[in-house]
Amino acid sequence: MPAVKGLFLAYEGMRVNIVAIDLSFFLSELISNPLLAIVTILNIGVIVVNGATDAPNAIAAAVSTRAMKPRRAIIMAAICNFLGLLLISLVSTAVASTIFSMVDFGGDNHAALVALMAAMVSIIVWGATAWWFGIPTSQSHSLIAGLTGAAIAVIGGFDAINWGEWIKVIYGILLSTLLGFGLGWVFFRAFGYLCRNANRQKANRFFRRAQIASGAGVAFMHGAQDGQKFMSIFLLAITMAAGMNMGAGMELPVWLMVLCALNMGLGTAAGGERIIKSVGVDMVKLDAFQGFSASLSTFVSLIAATFGGLPVSTTHTNTTAIMGVGAARNPKTVKWSIAIDMVKTWVLTFPGCGILGYLCAKLFLIVL
Repeated sequence: MPAVKGLFLAYEGMRVNIVAIDLSFFLSELISNPLLAIVTILNIGVIVVNGATDAPNAIAAAVSTRAMKPRRAIIMAAICNFLGLLLISLVSTAVASTIFSMVDFGGDNHAALVALMAAMVSIIVWGATAWWFGIPTSQSHSLIAGLTGAAIAVIGGFDAINWGEWIKVIYGILLSTLLGFGLGWVFFRAFGYLCRNANRQKANRFFRRAQIASGAGVAFMHGAQDGQKFMSIFLLAITMAAGMNMGAGMELPVWLMVLCALNMGLGTAAGGERIIKSVGVDMVKLDAFQGFSASLSTFVSLIAATFGGLPVSTTHTNTTAIMGVGAARNPKTVKWSIAIDMVKTWVLTFPGCGILGYLCAKLFLIVL
């Protein structure tokens, strides 16, 4: 059987075991363990859906202002999602580390893998149910809730939660909401002041190009932010299947980065044009420099969250940035009902998908 490489790194004066997974080792485990195969298929499916549904929001503003045509924007988003996941993960894996360490599935690796499978099933079922009933949802928050509920089921209590890591979810919600909105407001005011005497035609040309660049940046950071969440699921599954110590640190292998990046990029390219959401159109009418202000705000917020290890919803960050721009221009033009929908997402998704993850885990532990 292929070996698992063991590396040692110094961290705050301590030697920490960092386990790196070879592709050959993963494939051998995949063939011999049906549960790992099921979790892998489910996770890849969720990644593809994420690429098709969430990634297009990164360039929604650029499409709404006609800075780019939808098809070209989708192709750009697919490429940037791929590159963002791959390149940022080579520099920082803070978000993946947060998700990996957020909950404890216990020492029984078979039960833990069953619970992880239940968590993935709950994410898919919750997403489909929410769509059917028109309930706003976030795939990032569903992932966190499903993992938490399943871990509580297998451990038997809230001791399954690592509160030091889970609190980063709350920080992420606050950052994506307050920083996204605040920067959108500030950038709108700042660019409006700086360009107050500029030639309107030349300024529009500049901001259309700038908006394409900022939209590419948001897609790039979406790949890094969301991709790392799903890579951590792969690492959890491999750890459980191989009977490794989940307390050990995990190194993200390059082959896993490429696998997740390819599936997210393919999902964006295949489904993005049909599913592209009208956040930038429905919420508030944007001009080119306003769209640039919103995209730049989202980009900066995602950088702060990603390198800070805070799991956030790219869609929510982009939404609050657009709201900030609209509020700076004229608060009456903003559809504030969008903010109510976001609150519904937080109120419903965490308990709803969490309970579903708990029930699925309990059921699967009995059956399997």
